Amino acid sequence: MAHRMTFYVDGGCRGNGQPGAYGAAAALQEDASGQISRFTRKLEKHENPTNSRAEITAIILALETALDGSDSPAERPFLDVTIHSDSEYGVKCMNEWIHEWRRNGWVSSKGWEVKNRDLIERASSLEDQVKEFGAVTYKYIPREQNRKADKCCNDALDEMEVEMGYVVDFFM
Repeated sequence: MAHRMTFYVDGGCRGNGQPGAYGAAAALQEDASGQISRFTRKLEKHENPTNSRAEITAIILALETALDGSDSPAERPFLDVTIHSDSEYGVKCMNEWIHEWRRNGWVSSKGWEVKNRDLIERASSLEDQVKEFGAVTYKYIPREQNRKADKCCNDALDEMEVEMGYVVDFFM
């Protein structure tokens, strides 16, 4: 019997790519009854965090949760993991581009070193682990269909602002 796991993921970065930027990732797991579990993570320290790094981190968070949420390896049922994202970049990284990048020695079609290789390789490694017990599907969805994950990510970013002592003006 398949153990279906459905995730909606989102990542965000305030100050995208600039010094002092900070980011977060969110993964929402929806069970068969519609119950939602929320998982968030701050972006790891990086020269200049970006939205792209946050989106891939959200995929990593979902894959880790899928592996953590299943039984011991000997007792795992067939896993059927679906990850929904409004990041065309994240979905194409995992569904299309990664295969070409590996063949090209992690060089893009424009001849540049692939950005975010560390995170993409981490996501790929986790995907391989899930595939030992089942399947992983990445689906691009419009932003309107990902509002809960977006809100969860923005809530995490707001919490980070409070932790950093930023003043949030709700009356702007």
